[in-house]
Amino acid sequence: GQVAQILGYIGVPYKGVNVLEDQEIREGIKAYSNWPTIPQLYVKGEFVGGCDITREMFQAGELQALFEEKGIAVKQAS
Repeated sequence: GQVAQILGYIGVPYKGVNVLEDQEIREGIKAYSNWPTIPQLYVKGEFVGGCDITREMFQAGELQALFEEKGIAVKQAS
């Protein structure tokens, strides 16, 4: 939920995939990213990190910069 809130706050479109519904998919995504936890954030197919990393990047302004580098507009803070 926190990752979705962050993405909504900065105004980027995203698609959520519920990997918890299927054990095989859940384990597969962990193996694919070599990351043990869910949620996992991907930007244009590139793994960014889990909730803690996403939150830390957002707080430092790094997440917004990453989206802009990838050509994805972010909402400017008011």
